[in-house]
Amino acid sequence: MNVMQKMQESMPGLSLDELSTFVAVVQAHSFTGAAKIVGRDATIVSRRMGQLEQRLGVRLLSRTTRKVALTEVGTLYYQRVRALLDGLESAGQEASNFASSPQGLLRISLPVTFGRRLVAPHFPAFLREHPKIRMDARFSDRYVDVVAEGFDVAIRVGVLRDSTLIARQIASFRTLLYAAPSYLAAHGEPQDPGDLEQHACLSFIHHASWPDWILKSDGQQRTVRPAGSLSADNSESLLQAAIAGAGIVLTPDWLASAAVREGALVQILSGWQGWGSGGIYAVLPPGRLIPAKTRLFVDDISAAIQAELD
Repeated sequence: MNVMQKMQESMPGLSLDELSTFVAVVQAHSFTGAAKIVGRDATIVSRRMGQLEQRLGVRLLSRTTRKVALTEVGTLYYQRVRALLDGLESAGQEASNFASSPQGLLRISLPVTFGRRLVAPHFPAFLREHPKIRMDARFSDRYVDVVAEGFDVAIRVGVLRDSTLIARQIASFRTLLYAAPSYLAAHGEPQDPGDLEQHACLSFIHHASWPDWILKSDGQQRTVRPAGSLSADNSESLLQAAIAGAGIVLTPDWLASAAVREGALVQILSGWQGWGSGGIYAVLPPGRLIPAKTRLFVDDISAAIQAELD
């Protein structure tokens, strides 16, 4: 429902067609000229003016054979109607500008570790580039109802649960095996998934297959139960333990990428990946129109994450 329809419902008896026709008659000084402005026959223009005057109970126009002029009350009414229609036009333009230009509050939901490591570092540059946007970022590993909680976009990692939302895949990730060079120098490098049972392995207890690791490679699947003295419900703590040489970790490549670039970790058992590999998505509320602020954020973050994972 547009602005004019809402106003008509909230003000019984008001016809915006009649008001716009009335303004056209005043500007053209005739029904024939007004008909050209509103794109209607002169008889329709005359009928609309008669209906408007009847509804108001006053005569707005003084008609002669040569022209149409305003009465005294018509002049007062015209001033108010002109201001009303100008205000509606201005409101419509503002709404259109708001929808097409990046501005306003952008509410974002992010998983804690992924959001902190790969998304949040890009916030300052995004806000500098788009100074009219304000950002409200909420970090949580719980499942967020994007619509009910009023988020413009949610970043999700893994398997999507709600097919009613708009989802754009930003990137994909693999869950891979990593170890520090110091660990491999001291304990050797496993050559087969079965060798992991003889190594210190660092276990993330929220893996779907925990306490097992399910590994796959070219159609093969192997299930191993890794041994190790450290398990945790926080993947970052396990990554730091692996960097310190405490053992082998099975973790997403997006989490280990920086450590790999720095040489603090190396990938082992190349060709094998964990069962928990998947996608990284920007999830938006359902609807045909995506605000400019949301579209720009998703585009910028997509490019940043893809560059990070390349």
